[in-house]
Amino acid sequence: MTLRRLPFVLAACAALLLAGCGFHLRRSAALPDAMQRVYLNVNGGGDLPRELRLAVRLSGARIEDEAGPGIATLEVPVAAFRTDALTVSGFARITEYAVRYHVEFDVKDADGKPVVARQVIDMSREYTFDATQLVGNEAQQEEIRRGLTRDMVQAIMRRLEAARLHPEAVLQPAPSAAPPDDGDTGGPSPR
Repeated sequence: MTLRRLPFVLAACAALLLAGCGFHLRRSAALPDAMQRVYLNVNGGGDLPRELRLAVRLSGARIEDEAGPGIATLEVPVAAFRTDALTVSGFARITEYAVRYHVEFDVKDADGKPVVARQVIDMSREYTFDATQLVGNEAQQEEIRRGLTRDMVQAIMRRLEAARLHPEAVLQPAPSAAPPDDGDTGGPSPR
């Protein structure tokens, strides 16, 4: 084999390995037929409404400004971040945090019938706190939130695609998540 062919052979081997392991480039989700025209009702704000709007549009649906006849509704009534302390140093200083993102959503068709029952998605990322880098820590936390938002949009889109492929599976409500532990349970802790 000549040296000219070596890069082509290596590239072909890499492509075969990637194809063999199941790797595929990310594509837009195929939405349920009822979502060809959709109104997004997203509570909270932040980057989620913008990112979700873009993902739904890239999937071929037409985004409407208001609900109405012939328009499905994707409703996100809950989208909340929370930061929890994970570890405390010997000097009573917090050294590790977790940023948690809790989202609930459902989809109803133009007649108000459920296309996707209420779904609950929880995600989290942990990071180490450095008391000497206060500005850097705030930027780190903001980047974690942006990353969680992108991941959440992808998770929502995968659930919507599953609704197209397996409609019977997503018509059942998701198991209810335990309420967030805010420290006030009104009784002794089960721990």
